Amino acid sequence: MASESIIWYLGKVKDHRRGAGQRHSLELVLVIVLMSVMSGYYGYRAIGDFIERNRENLLSTFQPKQDRLPTFYTIRRVLMGLDFDSFSHQFYQWSKAYVSIESGEWLSVDGKAIGGTMSDYSKSYQNFINLVTVFVSRQKMVLANGEVINSKESEIPVVRQLIEMLDLKDVVFTMDALHCQKNGRSDYS
Repeated sequence: MASESIIWYLGKVKDHRRGAGQRHSLELVLVIVLMSVMSGYYGYRAIGDFIERNRENLLSTFQPKQDRLPTFYTIRRVLMGLDFDSFSHQFYQWSKAYVSIESGEWLSVDGKAIGGTMSDYSKSYQNFINLVTVFVSRQKMVLANGEVINSKESEIPVVRQLIEMLDLKDVVFTMDALHCQKNGRSDYS
């Protein structure tokens, strides 16, 4: 089965920007972000550094309009308004073509706070964004992810939605004790 490239899937992510004044396609911005993060460049300014250091290769590979690449300001604006659910869904659709899950496979589910997203430092219940990932242990690959805004929701329903979306049979999910319910009922089976 021939599968589409990651750029094809990124082209299906909902774009929050107005059409007027758009210099760069959403898929170009997102693929550059992915390439820079995979190369160890984290943060908006670091992504800008990645673009500058790899300008010639990026221009020859992607051939953007008027030979212009996005600045880190553009990257920041795009990422701040990105529809995470749409992005996550398209990432999962792409990853399904490359990650084959066998019977008995172990998948780890865990959430981690995203650095720099914390607010309300002085309160006992701090607000931050948490990224929940489903990780295929044997293959060392992320299969799917979900977003939890700590002040609004718990990780539990997001994990349930991810497991439901994956629709996998005969696999083992490992996760934090947080997902054990007091009434002994398991909604994961």
